[in-house]
Amino acid sequence: MAAGAGLALLAALLAAAGAERGRKVSMQYNPGWNGSSVNLLHVRAVGPGDSLHYVWSSIGAPAVLLVATQSPSSALRVNWTQLLSPSPAGAIWIDPPDSVVYSTAVVFTKLFEFSDAKPLGELFYPTYDLSEFSWDSLNHTLNHTALTAELSGVPATDPGGGFANGSLAFRVTAYEASGRAGRLPSLLHTADSSQLEFILAGVAPRGNGSHFVLEVATVEEAGAVRRLRSERSIDDEYTPTIFEVLSLVAESQNGSSTLGFLQWKATAYGSRSPRREDGIRCRAQGLQAANWTLPVSSIVQAYFGESLGSTCTISALNVSFGGEEGRVYQEKRYLSWSVLLGFGQPPRDTFSALVISITAVALGTPLAMLLLGTCLVLLARRRRYSEYEPIN
Repeated sequence: MAAGAGLALLAALLAAAGAERGRKVSMQYNPGWNGSSVNLLHVRAVGPGDSLHYVWSSIGAPAVLLVATQSPSSALRVNWTQLLSPSPAGAIWIDPPDSVVYSTAVVFTKLFEFSDAKPLGELFYPTYDLSEFSWDSLNHTLNHTALTAELSGVPATDPGGGFANGSLAFRVTAYEASGRAGRLPSLLHTADSSQLEFILAGVAPRGNGSHFVLEVATVEEAGAVRRLRSERSIDDEYTPTIFEVLSLVAESQNGSSTLGFLQWKATAYGSRSPRREDGIRCRAQGLQAANWTLPVSSIVQAYFGESLGSTCTISALNVSFGGEEGRVYQEKRYLSWSVLLGFGQPPRDTFSALVISITAVALGTPLAMLLLGTCLVLLARRRRYSEYEPIN
């Protein structure tokens, strides 16, 4: 299928089905493989006329492969021998192949740590390469009822001992219908999306006032490009004091349709039970074309194959956590950042009925009083004139 036709078909499928429809979601750990030495989680969301596939894995750097098909019976296929070999290209595919209308991938490559308390020439500490982490079995955290799973790991070698009492984790939540997450930042979601929570827990900072930066890479096939958007609103009903929403969207090159997205609020939190005062500033730093190759033996290479180094476009974005509130992590040793991943247009918050009612009352009451006062004045004047008796 030509790239342009496939992208147009994806937009048509999602638009025709509507955002309010539900999906039947299933989760499968290491399909076709009995071992637990590696992690691959397949999340399949089936709609009336299509299927969405999310493939999460820690083989290489942690990554998720997102594939939309025009068939409710499309299936993931994995050649495990090839996937775990030094040349994994072609080890992962969707059957039937011609049902695929859009494919993309997101890779979490590195975690940087820097301290603004150090001299200018020594801002950054040695990088944590996530492709060199040792990951726990995801199967122990898989919850088929809540549709959640958690991938937790530590560096394979940790000379500084920063992870001696800590870990880095990615918590996945799949959705069967539209709704809103119960905990801050209370992201709005649809059945065409899943939520990822990036967590640092108990990791010892290597300096006073340390800040962390997560490097995120995206892969797009020919015909699609990534763009970073920032939207501000006066409404902070669901995420108090946070007025900015960022979206990393995949669009057709002519900008006629939005194919997929990452979306997050401009905040992270320093508590397992986040409150407004636990907020940590979150900023996105410069989406740009990546001039490096992705880590070897990843599911991304297994799916995109040779096109990864030729027709595919790799972009990278740094998401930083900290600022004036940088001491929140120093004190609590906990950081949580939530991001929504999905297909089609990202959800948009609107004013709730409660906010609209309160606003209407707040604006309508003074206006009603003004109108009532005007009527009373006119009535008083009319009565005064009606009581006047002319002298004959």
